[in-house]
Amino acid sequence: MDTKIKSILPTHRDLYYGGAWHAPQGGYVDTFSPGTGDNLGPCAEANASDVDAAVQLAHAAFGEWRKTKPSVRSVALREMASILRKNSEELALIDAANCGNPVKEMMGDANAAAQMLDLAAGLAAEVKGETIPMGDGVVNYSVREPFGVCGRIVAYNHPLMFTAGRAGAALATGNTVIMKPPYQAPLSGYRYMELIDGILPPGVLNLLTCETPGSQALVEHPLVPRLSLIGSVPTGRTISRAAADKLKHVTLELGGKNACVIYPDADIERAANAAVDGMNFTWCGQSCGSVSRLFIHSSVYDRVMKIVLERVKHYQPGDPTDMATTMGAIVSKAQMDKVLGYIAIAKEEGATLAHGGARPPQPELACGNFVLPTVFTGVRQDMRIASEEVFGPVLSVLRWDDEERMFADVNAVEYGLTASVWTTSLATAHRAAARIEAGYIWVNKVSTHFIGASFGGFKQSGIGREESFEELMSFTQNKNVHVAF
Repeated sequence: MDTKIKSILPTHRDLYYGGAWHAPQGGYVDTFSPGTGDNLGPCAEANASDVDAAVQLAHAAFGEWRKTKPSVRSVALREMASILRKNSEELALIDAANCGNPVKEMMGDANAAAQMLDLAAGLAAEVKGETIPMGDGVVNYSVREPFGVCGRIVAYNHPLMFTAGRAGAALATGNTVIMKPPYQAPLSGYRYMELIDGILPPGVLNLLTCETPGSQALVEHPLVPRLSLIGSVPTGRTISRAAADKLKHVTLELGGKNACVIYPDADIERAANAAVDGMNFTWCGQSCGSVSRLFIHSSVYDRVMKIVLERVKHYQPGDPTDMATTMGAIVSKAQMDKVLGYIAIAKEEGATLAHGGARPPQPELACGNFVLPTVFTGVRQDMRIASEEVFGPVLSVLRWDDEERMFADVNAVEYGLTASVWTTSLATAHRAAARIEAGYIWVNKVSTHFIGASFGGFKQSGIGREESFEELMSFTQNKNVHVAF
């Protein structure tokens, strides 16, 4: 293991709850570097007893935290955001070593999480109710109140950003929180809790690391009325089924099979480059928002593809902890094998391999979970790589002529998270945005999140919205009070 990486890894690998570190009753499980295969050491594995102990202390802390002034909560959140910014390089390096995404890209994650915390801090005092006129002798008003203990389960593609940033809305509105970082990449979560230890009262923000049994215990715990997940559609369905028994409130940010549509009048060079960049090859396509289906009008198809195949060469797999690396590693061998399986299926179904489609040849990359950026042409919408989420560096290219048929193909999948439309016609842009069934649409832009703008999906891509005022409101419940004099 690189000595620099070793020197910054977190000292604590236990469970953090009630303002202290606790050895897990569930034991420990090793975590690994996707880029090198190195063992990065043991990490706590919470079992049902650990989960119950954490929830009980979070529930006890809720009584005081809910009464804390919004202005006081805001100060704490801003201090946490400041710590993220000050330690962005260190946290990025930990994530690069543990989740496989390039360190240069990960440096933006700490800042993005800080922005989410700042947004929640700034809006904390705006989570208000209303008064309702009902005539003389009566006052009728509503108030927004927190739920209690909120369980937040996040994904492995941006461990630090999700673990730190997604706690903000729940904390700002007076809830206590149990964060469940990805079991594949928990190290940045431990380090973050070391850095912010003492800012919040004990039990307000807690961190449990575990695989499925511990997560299930968190989801099913009777003192956790509010849940959220960033993850896959199957996991979202499992959580929804479990939550239904207790009628828990759930937010789900799930998968996507997103389309990038290029019209004949588009700025071809910008559109083609953006189509490749929007695939998020930097982190191996491991992004629910990646535009993994590229729809190109026949009249500009050859011009676009020439640029696409040139642009994709920019993404070269390499050591995730090297600032020069443009493409990282897939999070696990199991996920890498799944991606390679989809590449084989695409060939069997008749798609044409235009680029990549294999592991890189360099001997120094042999121990990592690397797959070359892959582009398939001649793809039809009925092929599996065009309808199923690969969650890997595989771009499917589809040619179109008829707009109505194109819209039908774009909307044929069960997902509806993002889409990107490229045109210089305002009328075309609005028509496409209206017809495409997705919750977050870029026009002449791709892959960018705008903190403050609600992010979330249609259909199987999720329930609820995040990164916005709407997210804060979703962590409150409405109470109406009617006073007759």
